[in-house]
Amino acid sequence: MELGWLLWGTAVLLLLHVLMELSPTINFALRFGFYCLLCLVSSALAAAACLLVNGGRTVKNMRIIRAVVRTFKYFFGLRFEVKGLENFKVEGPAIIVSNHQSVLDMMGLMEVLPDNCVQVGKKELMYMGSVGLIIYLGGVIFINRKSTSSAKMVMSEVAKTMVAENVKVWVYPEGTRNCTGDLLPFKKGAFHLAIQAQVPVIPVVYSSFTSFYNPKTKLFTSGKIKVEVLPPIETKGLTPDDVTELTDRCFSTMRETLFRLSGRPS
Repeated sequence: MELGWLLWGTAVLLLLHVLMELSPTINFALRFGFYCLLCLVSSALAAAACLLVNGGRTVKNMRIIRAVVRTFKYFFGLRFEVKGLENFKVEGPAIIVSNHQSVLDMMGLMEVLPDNCVQVGKKELMYMGSVGLIIYLGGVIFINRKSTSSAKMVMSEVAKTMVAENVKVWVYPEGTRNCTGDLLPFKKGAFHLAIQAQVPVIPVVYSSFTSFYNPKTKLFTSGKIKVEVLPPIETKGLTPDDVTELTDRCFSTMRETLFRLSGRPS
């Protein structure tokens, strides 16, 4: 009986392997499905660990979450090449801005996430089962993107908390995922926040995922991701009148770096 189950299991695995090799759509569906399942199961286990170790919602839980998510790359054959981590070593709080490509960004985020750093995310993430729970426990700051006044109020409170508690805040200034190999125009919220709190902006750039991950073409294979943490941009002495210039400066620098890391012309 046990031998029969073993043979059936082997046959199913071989069939799935053949189908994945023959059909990019099936390969994408199976790998993406496994990624979602891995996120749900790992989040539930990590949530239990966070509650046991730290007792509830705190940025300290990010150390546990980071350790768990860093194992994901081995399941999908992803390699990270990271430069510039020393640029995170600024005294006091800071705003970290990075490009936002896909659901796989979580792996890239945790690969370089510094201690005492929380992310800003959309409110809808709270309702994603165990994933929403672990995000909540990690101290993620939720914003209602449909309400401009609500978002501004939250960001104002973030500025005060960031300085008072000496934490870094990670923001995706594009505002939504963008898997085109380029950058979307930046929203100015993160830069208003940096100037309001008079803290530096640290840009982080990930190379394009399009060579190994593209939902539109059902591509999901192994690959290498280059990550570069750029030098901090100071905001001391800047005023709200300088927000546009600061936003444009970050956009230009990050776009040039994105193209360089991705091996494509500017």
